[in-house]
Amino acid sequence: MSRELTKRQLTERSISKKYRKEIWNPFIAAVKRYELVEPGDRIAVCISGGKDSFLCAVLMRMLQRFSEVPFDVVFLSMNPGYKPENRQKIEENAAQLEMPLTVFETDIFDVANKTDHSPCYLCARMRRGHLYSEAQKLGCNKIALGHHFSDVIETTLLGMLYGGQLQAMPPKLRSRNYPGMALIRPLYCVNEKDILAWARYNGLSFIQCACRLTEREAREEHAGKRQEVKRLIQQLKKTNPQIEENIFASLHQVWLDTFPGYLREGQQHSFLERFGEQESGEG
Repeated sequence: MSRELTKRQLTERSISKKYRKEIWNPFIAAVKRYELVEPGDRIAVCISGGKDSFLCAVLMRMLQRFSEVPFDVVFLSMNPGYKPENRQKIEENAAQLEMPLTVFETDIFDVANKTDHSPCYLCARMRRGHLYSEAQKLGCNKIALGHHFSDVIETTLLGMLYGGQLQAMPPKLRSRNYPGMALIRPLYCVNEKDILAWARYNGLSFIQCACRLTEREAREEHAGKRQEVKRLIQQLKKTNPQIEENIFASLHQVWLDTFPGYLREGQQHSFLERFGEQESGEG
């Protein structure tokens, strides 16, 4: 008589079997291409409670089991001031997927709610700082976040259309305020639609936006812009199904020689600098 598989085993099997092409392969491609995991790493996978962070945690645990590169993972969850039902949902999902969560408390929502200037920006900065700090306490040198392929594309377009800048979301970066710490994004090549399909297939439900800030207008405006970009991408895909892949590829093929201006390490540069060098070098 065959043994009934646990929820953890079923979700992991679905990744290695049914969603191998859509999830496992692009995950492994990102890990290798961007050198996200190195020997001796101790990585805190940060679980916010949504589908992306939980999938990231499942994948990193599978990678640890199958990889020839020795590394450790811990599962870190921050409570910024969630409603009790949201925190309970996170803990229930972690238990269902057999993830030993390390949960720590903060008052981020309360603090961010008291500012009249960019509460969402303050909240994001505080979250990142708390995660780095707690991960360090656990002996980690990296934190892993659940940003995915669709986030990368949408963030790039949001910056262009509403921020007046060409700025990408890098697959990894070093922390400026926490020496020795780095941030990685293992889902960098995984499309959101495939994450949604994986969650539905396994009958998993996760918390949505759990923000408790009262400045709803700024939050809704940002969400509206992102939804607008999502609709734009879907519209463009009707005539060019490769539009997402092309935008993603363009982030890896930036021709600085053709740009009139760019920022490097916070310093503004102009094409005139190179133009002058070329002129003086012609003899």
